[in-house]
Amino acid sequence: MMAAEEKMLLTVLLKHDQSKNLEDIQSHMKQVGWWNRFPVAGTRVVSWTVAMGLGQIVTLELAPSLLPLVNVELERSAWGIFRTECYPTYDFVPVRERICERVKNGGQ
Repeated sequence: MMAAEEKMLLTVLLKHDQSKNLEDIQSHMKQVGWWNRFPVAGTRVVSWTVAMGLGQIVTLELAPSLLPLVNVELERSAWGIFRTECYPTYDFVPVRERICERVKNGGQ
């Protein structure tokens, strides 16, 4: 496991291209080797969710040095299938817990 300062979370929205049906999408994914290429080696899938009407939401844990590789792989294999959006993210649960405790003890 990477030390906290050596990892980041990246949430990737893979928005479905609604001009293509599922067979077209799956055919293209096979043609570009999607399932073998993404996510890139060295990353860890934290979650991978399908949101009906939107697409797929993938959260990866990775070393910041891998960010350029993730970007290039999305350009190589996701474009033409999905519209992509990427957001650096972090786990808010521990922050929320600290805030709740602080408020419980009279703070803000």
